[in-house]
Amino acid sequence: MVNTSSMAVTFLGTGTSTGVPVVACDCQVCTSNDARDHRLRTSVMIEIGVHKYVIDCGPDFRYQMIREKVEDISAIIFTHGHRDHIAGLDDVRAFNYVLNKTVDIYATEKVIDSINKEFPYILKEKRFFGAPQLHFHIIENKPFQINGNTFTPVEVLHHKMPVLGFRIDDFTYITDASHIDQAEIEKIKGSKVLVINALRKSKHISHFSLEEALKVIEEVQPQQAWITHLSHFIGLHEEINRSLPKNVALAYDGLHIQV
Repeated sequence: MVNTSSMAVTFLGTGTSTGVPVVACDCQVCTSNDARDHRLRTSVMIEIGVHKYVIDCGPDFRYQMIREKVEDISAIIFTHGHRDHIAGLDDVRAFNYVLNKTVDIYATEKVIDSINKEFPYILKEKRFFGAPQLHFHIIENKPFQINGNTFTPVEVLHHKMPVLGFRIDDFTYITDASHIDQAEIEKIKGSKVLVINALRKSKHISHFSLEEALKVIEEVQPQQAWITHLSHFIGLHEEINRSLPKNVALAYDGLHIQV
């Protein structure tokens, strides 16, 4: 089991695929002066002892690593293969060059296939100089270990697409979900901290609305829940936060929590 007293979580990004502000949008969220309304593409970093694990690396990955002054990572774990969750993979090269190391990648076969289509030069048998040096580990919907730390996948549906969330002891992280089967909900129960997506207030075909996310939180009953993968349609951070239950809050970029 993981020693949760040494677990820290950093929200590298909390926005949807467009990020916030959205290009060419002048709505009140996109023009807000509150830094919490500015959102890079969704990703988190989990620190357990000396190890740093990044879940998803979207197109903002390079800046997120620089902003948080990250000098090494132990692995990248992928939830699914959409571009806003994998597009930063080429920037892993910096860890190859500076640290002279290969970076471990944990992903399903379907995600690896998406990576191969997005970056056809990475998985070639004969790689050209400058391609990211990665070691792929295939995962399924069953627990796996990295450095002795257990990651339990939680399968959710992103419309009809299976996506993996992850539970690490008392912490559960779920993004891009619009439905969770009851058997997977049972895996989440008992989590002290739950991170779950809510795209906007109104219903969406492939993401939870805020109301739907709150229903999951009510069933799971974590001590604290954080809402992520937010679009500009969610509303202003300060206003929405005031309307939420005591144990629920909107996450924001750069938020650091202890689990």
